[in-house]
Amino acid sequence: MIFSLSLIAIVVSLICTIIAIKFAITDLFYLHLTSTFLYIVSTFVAKKRKLKVARLLYFITLNIGIITTASYIGQDGGVEFMFMFSLSLPFMVFSFKREKVLIGIFSFLAILLWIILHESDFNIITTSKLDVGLASTIIYPVSIITTLFLVTFQLMYYSHLNFSSFSSIHNSREEAIEASNAKSKFLSTMSHEIRTPLNAVIGLSHILGDNKPREDQIQNIEALNYSGKILLSLLNNVLDFSKMQSTSIELDSVPADISIAVKQIKKIHEASCLKKGITMNLKIDQHIPAVWLDVVRYNQVINNLITNAIKFTDNGSVTLNIHKRNETKDSVNILTEIIDTGIGIPKDKQESIWEAFTQASSTTNRLYGGTGLGLPIVKSIVEAMGSTVKVDSRIGKGSRFYFLLNLKLASETEFIKTNQKKERNFQGKKVLLVEDNLINVMVGKQILEKAGLQVEVVNDGLAAVNKVKEKLYDVVLMDIQMPIMDGYTATIEIRKFNTTLPILALSASVFMEVKDKINESGMNGFIYKPFDPENFLDKIEEAINN
Repeated sequence: MIFSLSLIAIVVSLICTIIAIKFAITDLFYLHLTSTFLYIVSTFVAKKRKLKVARLLYFITLNIGIITTASYIGQDGGVEFMFMFSLSLPFMVFSFKREKVLIGIFSFLAILLWIILHESDFNIITTSKLDVGLASTIIYPVSIITTLFLVTFQLMYYSHLNFSSFSSIHNSREEAIEASNAKSKFLSTMSHEIRTPLNAVIGLSHILGDNKPREDQIQNIEALNYSGKILLSLLNNVLDFSKMQSTSIELDSVPADISIAVKQIKKIHEASCLKKGITMNLKIDQHIPAVWLDVVRYNQVINNLITNAIKFTDNGSVTLNIHKRNETKDSVNILTEIIDTGIGIPKDKQESIWEAFTQASSTTNRLYGGTGLGLPIVKSIVEAMGSTVKVDSRIGKGSRFYFLLNLKLASETEFIKTNQKKERNFQGKKVLLVEDNLINVMVGKQILEKAGLQVEVVNDGLAAVNKVKEKLYDVVLMDIQMPIMDGYTATIEIRKFNTTLPILALSASVFMEVKDKINESGMNGFIYKPFDPENFLDKIEEAINN
């Protein structure tokens, strides 16, 4: 912009030089000849990208030129109106964020010079004036036309900048929306592809546990089931980080016995400890009463912290301590500590480790790997639970991560009611399972038939529509992503001739857009994959009875 202004100023200054020659005003001739040279210098400097120097040179030359010319021509020439251009120009040339002082200085300078010019009766430079008749008939129109041209140029250039900025913002917004949609699509696809085999792992381990295993198999089956849930937790870490950027974490608290809830932790992590030659210690206060707690989130926090502790410990031990601090009639304080004898965290890095994708150092990342998402997610979950996770650490001595939860007490009745196996009566109830993954079909069918349901299976949405036309079912379990016809389209087609049949979506995606499409297509609810078998049957029972 300053380059363009300098070019225009060269033309205007040359016109003024010609006028000075015509009217034999020698001083004014030399002034505008010098000004022309300075504007040429300003153009050259601007081309070299030395913008600060170019702008200062331009504004100083402009203001001196206006006040000197106005003093020689007199009030009748109207040259002082050029200060209107000089007054508003700093707002366009200088940055309002970084250069407010320069805007103020040069805007105030134009006003000040204009006032001084009028107060001195245009005698600030000289008392010798051009003939009044010549000034009013020749110079005045030139001054007004030049001022209007320059002000119009300002407005047009300002409009151009606004339009460019708006276009840039619009394009950036479209790119951001496109990137966000691409991220959501990618995460949704990955979620579906990972959750589908996880559904088989968790479902089959549940089936094995229900088939009267031998005593020596029970712990292994429980560990298999818990490992599936740990993998699910790892997947949720990535999804949680995505959701945490725009929404808060929702907790699902249930009556829980903490000692039972975390009993598999040692077995899950002990193999990693043995491989590294370190000891895994588990110390749980047996006097902790039943409490209301989101067990899945609590285990997610503990597993993230223990995984980190094992990763950064080469000698010594990793210890999980869960102790009751104090108890009232309605609540209890539970202290959870994860202590290791690992490499430790420098004092100056103990704040930054809670930031996403950040580790204590680049060396840490190269040696130990990891995404840097574990601790930010731990922080967010613990804060959602109403507490703060803290760290004490010394280089070479190890680290202690700890947090204190104030939990509402759960009565024995509430605990038993939540954790006991329900007796369900599905006698004579028919289910249409619409699923294209054969392993999920095997798992789902076994769970449903074991509960007493009569199950028929189809592998795509079109076949499901035809089956519902032919037979009566008590509920349809509809997968979302299938060949030939997807679950959404199949449901829309079914609703054209049957509006009362309960249809539950089997979804491996947890994204809001998927939930919205499920509701819009006419489904009655959804069941996440991998599903907890008891919750799976609860949802079916609720759908049939409603």
